[in-house]
Amino acid sequence: MELRQLRSFIKLAEILNFSEASRELCLTQSTLSQQIRNLEDEFHSQLFIRNSHSVAITEAGTELLPFARKAVEAAEECHQRMVDLQDMLVGELNIGVTYSFSPILTETIFAFMKKYNGVSLNICYKPMADLMNMLRNRKIDFVLAFKPSEYAADIESHVLFQNYLAAIVNASHPLASKECVSLDELAGYNLALPSKGLQARNALDKILDRYPHNLNIRMELNDPHILLDLIRNSNLVTVLAEASVHNQAGVKAVRISIPENEMTGCVHTLTGSYHKKSTCEFVKLLCESLAVKERVNAWM
Repeated sequence: MELRQLRSFIKLAEILNFSEASRELCLTQSTLSQQIRNLEDEFHSQLFIRNSHSVAITEAGTELLPFARKAVEAAEECHQRMVDLQDMLVGELNIGVTYSFSPILTETIFAFMKKYNGVSLNICYKPMADLMNMLRNRKIDFVLAFKPSEYAADIESHVLFQNYLAAIVNASHPLASKECVSLDELAGYNLALPSKGLQARNALDKILDRYPHNLNIRMELNDPHILLDLIRNSNLVTVLAEASVHNQAGVKAVRISIPENEMTGCVHTLTGSYHKKSTCEFVKLLCESLAVKERVNAWM
């Protein structure tokens, strides 16, 4: 049994089409078929039922699949450990980031690139749910996001800092001179909110479940960057995590004065998974950044 045979078996089990599987594996169909036959001969079991129109996995194939995945993952983890021994001279780091988290990353990104110029950074900005799916599928190494409201046993959340939900206004807005704002006051203004599904909106909706208020929502957007541009150039008010406006000119974050107004900034990883050396170093630099230290000190 060889790793290439197991990889071919896994791909065929996922796609159930010899032509498509061979194309994704960059193999000829005859090579793929031979690899599957070799596995079947070794296990003395038929793994797939084939005919001219379809492919179906057998009971034996279904039983083998999770073990094959574990074997391939273990081999890849072993290879990654060996790469890390090269003192981070090569490699890549795949980071998932929610939109709210992006402003506090700039300092760390430049510090990491300067220190480890041989490591490629791949940074993916998406909503929290999409990033968690990518993490589970090992398409990214870790996620930087606020702590989700629902516990997931397969995800470890390592706290970076405590934050809060804030009303975001332009520098000349009537609320800009305040230190905090109540929901009653917020209800008196026109709001442009992040779309449902984004973390700040999820946090606001949970607050409104506990403390019902009729807010005047005039607009919803799924792009926080455009949202902040609208706030700078109008008297609209939005609601985001305070960290979302770090180093953002022309806007002010005004804390919403309600009980339990907390958003916890975290690094999320797969439970019990191996962490690349580059992951550990990036998180270390992030913890040492001014952006994170300011939020840690503000909460103390």
